[in-house]
Amino acid sequence: MTLDLSAFPITQKWPAQHPERLQLYSLPTPNGVKVSILLEELGLPYEPHLVSFETNDQLSPAFLSLNPNNKIPAIIDPDGPGGKPLALFESGAILFYLAEKTGRFLPADAAGRYEALQWVMFQMGGIGPMFGQLGFFHKFAGKAYEDKRPRDRYVAESKRLLGVLEQRLTGRDWLLGTDYSIADIATFPWVRNLIGFYEARELVGFENFPNVSRVLEAFVARPAVVKGLGIPARG
Repeated sequence: MTLDLSAFPITQKWPAQHPERLQLYSLPTPNGVKVSILLEELGLPYEPHLVSFETNDQLSPAFLSLNPNNKIPAIIDPDGPGGKPLALFESGAILFYLAEKTGRFLPADAAGRYEALQWVMFQMGGIGPMFGQLGFFHKFAGKAYEDKRPRDRYVAESKRLLGVLEQRLTGRDWLLGTDYSIADIATFPWVRNLIGFYEARELVGFENFPNVSRVLEAFVARPAVVKGLGIPARG
């Protein structure tokens, strides 16, 4: 039996060649690769679709039909709750959904699950927005601003957030302790981006955060992370 995803308008722009697989609509940005990395870690079959910002794919009616907030990533799981297709956006929500669906990379006990939730929320509410603003003011259009107070504000906040991570990772292998989890998958693509793509290593004094550096190295060495960082492939 062939699954029919035609009820989702997004499939008109990005046809599903394998509708029985989870459909991923994304771009290899720090938020986008969270989901591709987790999918690779889980070994779930999925079909990636590139949402190109260069051609404003994220603003197309087809994409907005799935995510009215016009952000990547978004998914359609043909085998959602109750066996019915599920459309979902927001990277943190997708991480929790996939972890709960498979029973992996998320503690089984209630206290552990809430602990994971708090660190994912910490990334989404703090690390992502603050590192992103630093990147804007340091590498992109903000470089032309004579007033450096906006940049310095985000540098200071990024340092503070790195300090929170540094303290948390002292004596721990990963954010939740000995077990790698979606909290790490949410966080470390952003840390990698900060010192790599945003070229802010010296600006934030990354050498002052040895535990963050240690865990970042362990993260990027994982085979699923190596593969997931390039998905979907840019055209």
